[in-house]
Amino acid sequence: MTVRTVVHLLRHGEVENPEGVLYGRMPGFVLSERGRQQALTVAEALAGHGLVHVVASPLERAQETAAPIAAAHRLDVASDERLIEAANQFEGLRVGVGDGALRQPRHWSKLRNPLQPSWGEPYLGIAHRMLGAVHAARAAAEGHEALCVSHQLPIWTLRRYLEGRRLWHDPRRRQCSLASLTSLVFGGEQLLEIVYSEPAGHTDPTVTGA
Repeated sequence: MTVRTVVHLLRHGEVENPEGVLYGRMPGFVLSERGRQQALTVAEALAGHGLVHVVASPLERAQETAAPIAAAHRLDVASDERLIEAANQFEGLRVGVGDGALRQPRHWSKLRNPLQPSWGEPYLGIAHRMLGAVHAARAAAEGHEALCVSHQLPIWTLRRYLEGRRLWHDPRRRQCSLASLTSLVFGGEQLLEIVYSEPAGHTDPTVTGA
């Protein structure tokens, strides 16, 4: 009989970011009040699920999002570096369309190859490390459910990889709202289904940072 295991990929909640910078892997960026409420909402949505393993990116916002969910299931939050946000050369800068770093010629060379992308961690590398984290979580929760708390770009990149789509994409079209769940359903080690849900509601995919 094939064992069914579900690995939920949860994007963290809203972050306190008054300057609107791309915070990436920078320390000190924590959940806003709304973000903390989003985490509690997801905890309520997953209350009846058979979670036996919770793991998160080491960044504060991911750990904070994971905490109430793990507590509801009497679990500790493990850390996995493979779930971390993508490296980005624009970290700490404003990168909105029409303002910030993208208007400065000194940064234009970083945009030379959007297919890789040239300004940050290669998409394929992101997909591979995320897949490793997912399979580690699947093994830890075999026959039950696991939760991996990560970030918008890594989750969306992995989803496109698993669906056989090109990894380069328009970030304005990502289906990965704040505190959303991208749930991977496995039969044994084989991926059977990807289910997307937004227990905390829909948010703009272009919101600065991830």
